[in-house]
Order: sequence, then C-alpha cells, then structure tokens
Amino acid sequence: MKKDGHIHTPYCPHGTKDSLTQYAEQAIALGFTEMTFTEHAPLPKGFIDTTPTQDSSITLEVLPFYLEDVQRIKKEYEKRIKINVGLEIDYIEGFELEIKNFLAEWGHFLDDSILSVHFLKNPMSTHYDCVDYSPEYFGKMVEQYGGVSKIYDCYYQTLLKSIKADLGPAKPKRIGHMTLIRKFHHMYPLEQNFQTVLFAILEEVKNQGYELDYNGAGVNKPYCKEPYPPNWIVEEAVKRNIPLIYGSDAHQAQDLGQGWNVMLWNDR
Repeated sequence: MKKDGHIHTPYCPHGTKDSLTQYAEQAIALGFTEMTFTEHAPLPKGFIDTTPTQDSSITLEVLPFYLEDVQRIKKEYEKRIKINVGLEIDYIEGFELEIKNFLAEWGHFLDDSILSVHFLKNPMSTHYDCVDYSPEYFGKMVEQYGGVSKIYDCYYQTLLKSIKADLGPAKPKRIGHMTLIRKFHHMYPLEQNFQTVLFAILEEVKNQGYELDYNGAGVNKPYCKEPYPPNWIVEEAVKRNIPLIYGSDAHQAQDLGQGWNVMLWNDR
C-alpha cells in the first residue's frame, strides 16, 4: 500500500488553488492507494497568528466547508483511491485546553490527523514565533533567542511537550515533520545534533504508540535538502518499531510524491 498521509488543499491560505480533484488524480497517477487531506486546522481560540501574512491556517468559519468538500471527494473517488478526512493540528504551548476543546468538538469528523509544532513561545518574552516562515524571520529569531542552538532546543522541548500533552481522546496519533526546525539549516548551520533530546522524543513517541510523519517536503527546500526527519533519525525510529507514514506535505498537486525517491523506505 502506498499512502500519502500529509496533503494540503485549496483551502490553505498559503497554498495554491489546485482542486481536490487535481490532488486525487495526481495521487492515482503516482500509484498511491491511500491519501489524507490534512489542512491546517484553525489556530486555538485566543491565539493570534504572529506571521507577517497571518495566513497559517483556515478559520473556524471555513472549517465546515472544508470537511464537507473532502467528504464529497472521498465518496466520489471511493472506488479508485482511499481518501481520508484529516487536519494538521497545531500544538501551541499554553493553549492545550483550547486545542483539547477543539478536538472534542471536531475530532469525530476526522479519519486521520497530524499534530505539529510551527509556533514557539519565545522564552525571552510572551511572543510566539513561527519557525518555518522564512529565512529572514528565522534570522531575527536567532538574535532574539540568543543563538541557533537556543531555537533548536526550544523547538525540541516544545515537540516533546506536544507528545506528552493531554489533548483528549481525539488527539492526533501522528507527529508532524519532527525536524521542521532544520528547514534553514544550510543558512544557519549548527554542529550540535541534539541526539539526547531527539532520542527522548523517539522514546516518547514509542511509549505513546504514536506514528511519525516521514515528510518529504524538506528535500525540495533550498536550505534544507533532507526529509523531516533525516535518515539517521529514521533509522533510530525503525529500531524502535515506530511506524513511519510518508507525507508529501504538498501545497500544490505537483508536489505529491516529493522526496519519495530519496527517502529510506527499505520496503517499509
């Protein structure tokens, strides 16, 4: 079975207007037998998007239309490809209750979902920063946090908190792009590999019975050029029998399958 478990849609404010049909047809053409649409869920109630464009997610008002549309395409294509209704949920430190309440209300509409960290709580202030917005934005974070290593440490600690967080029975069981923090690592290099905390994250994923999003988007990012997570972490995940679910993280139909050919599958 060839599955893509991380796909965005025309509802994404920072994506393209490629239709759900275009995504489905492209997935079939590439030989996928299953796919999950995982649009960025509305950010937690009370949280303000701090990106310059404020286009990180769909709104609560749009959510019912998104769910209805994916249900429609799921039924339309049921004889050709399995389509799952899903969301990519943002874990934001300090908003656990709001996320839990959202999942309690909307989780029963979902077949599949991902829990991801995009926003960090700045340890030097009450501000939240989006780690993958742009190289320039990341550069400003380096100055504010006191170095690249401080941002990495904050990201991985936040990721660990997301895995341990009590978000209720509808909490996603797949952890999104575990090493997204490395999106700009060729521009902001760091010799430290954070092995200790990364192993702790893997152990917690294993203990919770969760999956990892094996995300190909980083392969095509000019300052990353590797999957999220990179191969050495994938090998450690395999040693721990952690399920790996390929995700293209496509924001346009032509991105489906990105990274697939250079990722360590070994028949998994």
